[in-house]
Amino acid sequence: MSTQRLGIIMHGVTGRMGMNQHLIRSIVAIRRQGGVALANGDRVMPDPILVGRNLDKIKALAQAHGIERCTDDLDAALANPEDTVFFDAGTTQMRPDLLARAIAAGKHIYCEKPIATGLDEALRVCRLAKDAGIKHGVVQDKLFLPGLRKLDMLRRSGFFGRMLSVRIEFGYWVFEGDLQPIQRPSWNYRKEDGGGMILDMVCHWRYVLDNLFGEVQSVSCLGATHIPERLDEQGKTYEATADDAAYATFELKGHNGEPVIAQVNSSWTTRVRRDDLVTFHVDGTHGSAVAGLTECVVQPRVGTPRPVWNPDEKQKMPFMEQWQTVPDTETYDNGFKIQWEHFIRHVAADEPFRWTLEEGAKGVQLVETALQSWQERRWVDVPALFPKN
Repeated sequence: MSTQRLGIIMHGVTGRMGMNQHLIRSIVAIRRQGGVALANGDRVMPDPILVGRNLDKIKALAQAHGIERCTDDLDAALANPEDTVFFDAGTTQMRPDLLARAIAAGKHIYCEKPIATGLDEALRVCRLAKDAGIKHGVVQDKLFLPGLRKLDMLRRSGFFGRMLSVRIEFGYWVFEGDLQPIQRPSWNYRKEDGGGMILDMVCHWRYVLDNLFGEVQSVSCLGATHIPERLDEQGKTYEATADDAAYATFELKGHNGEPVIAQVNSSWTTRVRRDDLVTFHVDGTHGSAVAGLTECVVQPRVGTPRPVWNPDEKQKMPFMEQWQTVPDTETYDNGFKIQWEHFIRHVAADEPFRWTLEEGAKGVQLVETALQSWQERRWVDVPALFPKN
């Protein structure tokens, strides 16, 4: 057995997501566990170099987590042939050009989503990666959540019978900044800076819907900017030009070829009264399930109660108690870390990896069709973006 080094250029890891999920809970955690194990018994040890514009901030972050290398010179980092992977978790607007530079330097690509703000840019990056022959991947973290993995197990077992519909409820209240401090960056609510709920979340829903419930065929979407003014990090009032909520219906082609209807509400202007910050309610002919980030409950056909509608009396049926919890059948690791390990094995040992830039482009495509639906106030079909082999 031997340990091989994998040099990774990590850009954009001073932000909340990049720092917490990708650096600390993924790469640092992988290093502490002794690297990623390969099928032949060898191990791969990530050796990151942190890249950012604020060198002092980058140095402090590196020092806090035992990382020896950092720089504010991206060109120099890309020029180092010993570092073969480029990762980006920076702003969406900058991502296409950053990926293009890294591809031109011969680096393998792994990045956050969306991979671009528009489909043309996303497809350009896909073409560059294909022509360069490099390996590439896009973060699709929600597929690795314990709750969704349990849903996937139920689907593969045939628990649902014929799947009928999916309801996704996502979001919470993001404070305006006057009575309580903001808990999300102000750029999220400025369209000119790449903000917006549809751009932020519809790319997530594309890979969740496609992989778990059925390939997206068409969409009807309504966006809204419910809070027109917010306070920024300096306490100054600014105009919220981006949508802070989206209400969408998707038509899916289920895995058995039957149609499935998905209703998805995404909102930064809702107060939570449900099991989790996101819930997935799936109904089928043989059973139903509701999953959150970690837990999943089911109600099979034979265990479905018979409620009685009587508006003249208080409801006495304990609906929330009539569901059975799906047990944990394994120890669930951090979802971002799991996908990082898959990608590292893909680069180091050529193991299969299906969450590619093309999958990221599909997310951008659905964002564009959702925005078109909102603008034109109609259903919009979602054509196949890449021919199937």
